[in-house]
Amino acid sequence: MPKAVLFDAYGGPEVLRVADVAVPEPEGDRVLVRVLAAAINPGEAMIREGLLHDRWPATFPSGQGSDLAGVVERTGPGAQGVATGDEVLGYTDERAGHAEYVSVPAGQLTAKPPNVPWEVAGSLAIAGSTGYACVRAVAAGPGDRVAVAGAAGGVGSIAAQLARHAGAEVIGIAGPAHHSWLSGRGIQPMGYGEGLEERLRAAGIDALIDTHGTGYVRLAIDLGVAPERVNTVADFTEGPRYGVRMDGASAATGAGVLAELAALVADGALEVPIAATYPLTEVRAAYEHLATGHIQGKIVLLP
Repeated sequence: MPKAVLFDAYGGPEVLRVADVAVPEPEGDRVLVRVLAAAINPGEAMIREGLLHDRWPATFPSGQGSDLAGVVERTGPGAQGVATGDEVLGYTDERAGHAEYVSVPAGQLTAKPPNVPWEVAGSLAIAGSTGYACVRAVAAGPGDRVAVAGAAGGVGSIAAQLARHAGAEVIGIAGPAHHSWLSGRGIQPMGYGEGLEERLRAAGIDALIDTHGTGYVRLAIDLGVAPERVNTVADFTEGPRYGVRMDGASAATGAGVLAELAALVADGALEVPIAATYPLTEVRAAYEHLATGHIQGKIVLLP
């Protein structure tokens, strides 16, 4: 029987288990995908820990995972645009991506370009859509100087590159270990911590994308950045208080955006760093790795 990640109560990685499950049946417009790569995301850990219960409660036993990439095994009678054997990437809204097989609507999939590695394809849906939404929310473009907090993380690294691709000058706020990577992609690295406000004030910024939380929204406002040009996906307290944008993955979710992102990767215009890969059976270790923080790029499960 195929396997899937489940949990029966809120808690740390120790509540996760890999269980035998039935193969999902693709009915209607749905498609059965044999999953070859599925990234993990901080939001999934927060849901599993119960930290987002008021916003996104879990029903037990719960699956997890949104990102996925794999091969189409079967299609439902109403599925259009895909066929058995197609290599695809996409997402599920049903917390089911961390599994060997998943059934998803055909409209949530797009073709995987041949030269995009599986682990990258399986990382694009959430981080890519979120980064895309962030850049669009602050209207980054030529003549702008945009700061990205958490610029080496899964979302931040993509947002920084997309803002640069849009023509903006980009300041990537990250630890010293990641400065060389940022510089190599045309992004000006800047260390966080003491003196950051003074460094950003001296640089002068028009917009700020916050993928980290812990004070960056207030910092942007103190620096005189207009609230409509600040977007946070990490600070659910200060965001509403200061009236800034809070556009996340749901603001840019769709096969069209994923196809655009995949094409940028295929053309070499966007890089998705892969920090580590784990087999599905080591999902606990993958989330323990994520919890260490300061991860450059994505951690990916390979079922």
